[in-house]
Amino acid sequence: MQQNNKPRDGKPQITASRAPDHANQRRQIRSAELLDGCREVLIEHAGELYLLRQTSKGKLILTK
Repeated sequence: MQQNNKPRDGKPQITASRAPDHANQRRQIRSAELLDGCREVLIEHAGELYLLRQTSKGKLILTK
């Protein structure tokens, strides 16, 4: 959200900034491509590491 200049009444107006068009799109990746033959992959997101793991039953688990 961005804060605009103060209007006549002295109160700041808050307006939502529009997200880029691609922010609402989905990207599809096959798990086989993501895992690339491994059962686990580390994913860095916002300075944190997450572990994506494929279970013995083929399910995916994401943990921090």
